[in-house]
Amino acid sequence: MKKLIIFALLAFAGWNYYQKNMATPIPAVVAAPSARNQPAQSFTCDGRQHCSQMGSKAEAEYFTRHCPNTKMDGDNDGIPCENDSRF
Repeated sequence: MKKLIIFALLAFAGWNYYQKNMATPIPAVVAAPSARNQPAQSFTCDGRQHCSQMGSKAEAEYFTRHCPNTKMDGDNDGIPCENDSRF
């Protein structure tokens, strides 16, 4: 019985040594930049309604979601200025 306990302790010590010294470290995963990591744009509703009045796709999306009476989403699918080649 003593031999079994000694063997188990040696096996555990060997496994512990292997885990600390021989195992290769797993490289850290770097997150790709996303819209969430981008600084927030500060847009305000100022009466503009058309794609030609917008400076960016993000601005058009903001106006469509937050401002009344916009005319940028003709098919009402939530994507403004789909036919505008500038965006």
